[in-house]
Amino acid sequence: MISRRTFMQAGTVGSAALVSPMLAVAEKLPRSIAGLKSMKDQAQPIALQEREQRQEKARRLMAANALDAILLMEGTSLEYFTGVRWHGGERMFAMILPARGESFYVCPGFEEGRAREQLANSPNGEHADVRIWQEDESPYELVAQGLRDRGMATGKLGIEETVRFVFSQGVAKSSPQTQTTSATPVTAGCRGIKSEHEIALMRLASKVTLLAYEAAYHALRPGMTKPQFEDLVTLAHERLGFEGGADVQVGQFSAFPHGSVTPQVIREGTIVLMDGGCRVEGYTSDITRTFVLGKAGDKMKRVFEIVHEAQSAAVKAARPGLECEAVDAAARKVITDAGYGPDYKYFTHRLGHGMGMDGHEWPYLVRGNSRKLEPHMTFSDEPGIYIRGEFGIRLEDDMHITEFGAELFTSQSASLEEPFRR
Repeated sequence: MISRRTFMQAGTVGSAALVSPMLAVAEKLPRSIAGLKSMKDQAQPIALQEREQRQEKARRLMAANALDAILLMEGTSLEYFTGVRWHGGERMFAMILPARGESFYVCPGFEEGRAREQLANSPNGEHADVRIWQEDESPYELVAQGLRDRGMATGKLGIEETVRFVFSQGVAKSSPQTQTTSATPVTAGCRGIKSEHEIALMRLASKVTLLAYEAAYHALRPGMTKPQFEDLVTLAHERLGFEGGADVQVGQFSAFPHGSVTPQVIREGTIVLMDGGCRVEGYTSDITRTFVLGKAGDKMKRVFEIVHEAQSAAVKAARPGLECEAVDAAARKVITDAGYGPDYKYFTHRLGHGMGMDGHEWPYLVRGNSRKLEPHMTFSDEPGIYIRGEFGIRLEDDMHITEFGAELFTSQSASLEEPFRR
């Protein structure tokens, strides 16, 4: 996933003054970063035919879940099915995709040009049914009329889960005979199972991030601050042709799984935890590496070995037909048996999350989730041990469920002292 922090403009790194990433030139960059080459040409965009196939699968899932249509607004699912990237704030721009028949759109009048420009590259976009509302009119009445036109006035409409309540409430009031429910069985049912193309994009995203991490690592020097090292990671991603970055936590602050805002300086012998990723044609990576500059202490090494073993146990256990919670249990058992239990005492979070176009999406590898794994699901595999006041160690790679088991997109970290050894 993209860094949880806002990318900062580059500051002074060592004795080299780095300018803004957009203006950086190779001569001003550390050698390990300057030597990176763009991999942008390896990323193939999602084509119109694939989006058409996604919409057909959505229709099949609607029929299987007794839904007559689904309603999508700005966000990932709209982009997934149409390629439309929308930001609209309080004004409704919506797609209604029926189980049978053509979709229709509800659009603010002054946004029609922007909408049609993007819809031209979506399924049936050249002939899209776009229903326009003006500033003093109700978009919900257009949704209601469209449902009537499609013979669904008394049907069941699935609302995508990120649609704000004000919009779903407006639809419900304007279409009182329409039953509204969740569209998640359809949206998650489509997005949760990745195509070969999507897997390739995620594999590339993971490769890019690991290369960026390694380049930044080789440019790191004792005395650098947390923001300075984060800037190196951002610059390395940019040299590789993609937007990406990482959060960095040092020493005792690495025991905060999602970090601290406390100013931090990287010293020899202290734990450094970096967590982030990039986006390739809309698809994310999410990778964590933990390392030490110089010599690691014996306790640090032992904890690293336990976490490494837990990550490996999850990959070995994961396979189609296994429940999601069983993968979490396999990793958690390793950590608990090593004395860092019980439950969430030291391994304080779930093992992993589904991922794809969103850094975190369904399903989740967590106790209580009985959903069975299926081929071509993708997850993070990120066990960790966090010892408050001392340090935390997390290892995270992205995992693909294959026909017969599971694989990581990237090689596991080798050690605290040589995290990128091949």
